[in-house]
Amino acid sequence: MSKIRYLGGLMGLVSTLAACGGSSGSDFTSGPPSPPPPPPPSLSTGPEVCTDGDAGEFSCSGVDLRSRLPISEMDGVGGNDIWGWFDSQTGREYALMGLRNGTAFVDISDPENPAFLGRLPTQTTSSTWRDIKVYQDHAYIVADAAGAHGMQVFDLTRLRGVTDAQAWQADMVYGDFQNAHNLAINEASGFAYAVGTDTCSGGLHMIDLGDPVNPMFAGCHEVTPDTHDAQCVLYQGPDANFTGREICVNSNENHVGVADVSNKSAPVRLSPLVTYPQLGFVHQAWLTEDHRFLFVGDELDELNFGVPTRTHVFDVSDLASPQYLYAYEATTTTIDHNLYVLGNRLYQANYNAGLRVLEFGDLVNQEIAEVAFFDTVPASGVGSFDGAWSVYPYLPSGTIIVSDGINGLFILTLQP
Repeated sequence: MSKIRYLGGLMGLVSTLAACGGSSGSDFTSGPPSPPPPPPPSLSTGPEVCTDGDAGEFSCSGVDLRSRLPISEMDGVGGNDIWGWFDSQTGREYALMGLRNGTAFVDISDPENPAFLGRLPTQTTSSTWRDIKVYQDHAYIVADAAGAHGMQVFDLTRLRGVTDAQAWQADMVYGDFQNAHNLAINEASGFAYAVGTDTCSGGLHMIDLGDPVNPMFAGCHEVTPDTHDAQCVLYQGPDANFTGREICVNSNENHVGVADVSNKSAPVRLSPLVTYPQLGFVHQAWLTEDHRFLFVGDELDELNFGVPTRTHVFDVSDLASPQYLYAYEATTTTIDHNLYVLGNRLYQANYNAGLRVLEFGDLVNQEIAEVAFFDTVPASGVGSFDGAWSVYPYLPSGTIIVSDGINGLFILTLQP
């Protein structure tokens, strides 16, 4: 399915294909859901050690395939987002993988023998876009272009002791919005931020998760155009004016925005509209752990400008005046999608280039380079939105989970 919109000041007509379309506001025109992808060819389900650039049929460097769970084995029809859950009581680890028809729960405590524990069905209809986050042992799930889906809440402790696939239902559904393109949760504050909804002009729809099974609307931060994704933190960076404040960095399609949302009834925009050269579509961004730098993924610059895969780097040590530094250019030309920071590494899901792992040092002096990768899509084209949708690198064991829209759940490990 194609969603077409005009972005002022950008490159005229932009077609945001199955990856980033939405139906969150009046400027969006929704078509019928796109047909499910064709079944993938027979591929290894692991384990496969990455040796001489290959792990079975998959190209790789420094990353081993522990196992792969095809979408068909998760009762699914097409895949999208992914998140993880560590059960601190039992020590078990789980993958929560978004599917067009719901959310799959997979016990990956033994990475080479994943156990599918069942699927939470979509609240309404099938959706290409589903997003999942976790707070206090509860999963929060939204969907776009799926009618009055709302936000499903699921108590993950219900998975304890389960060994076989079950039919699951949500514990409750938050209904103060219908659709949402994405969801951010600040675990330090206990607030969730739904974005690209049919409320708040598509900006931050703020939700108090103080009672995890009784989410309460807390306020709006409206923007133009819609917010596509966000990261919200209790700020501990170099800008002393905002130490301890709750700050959201928002990917607003044609610019990056920074807002102080400490007062939910009166959020404050801190920065002007932050842009950069050859901007296509500001898709997602993530701060370094010291909150000094920001990595930005642009989903359309490769297609619109014929450039290599780019990661844009900003100095945000002054929150009111972020400074664009440069674009790191990879050796690939594929489209980038989602990225996350852990320590001094950047984990990227770059569609048909798969997982890419970058290591960075002094970012001002452009100390950033790829150190590992795992291509989830053998023999794929470079300009496609198929492939690795997202990555979750935060499990305590070091296991990395990647969602691929066609090839399913990848359970991976970095080589020492």
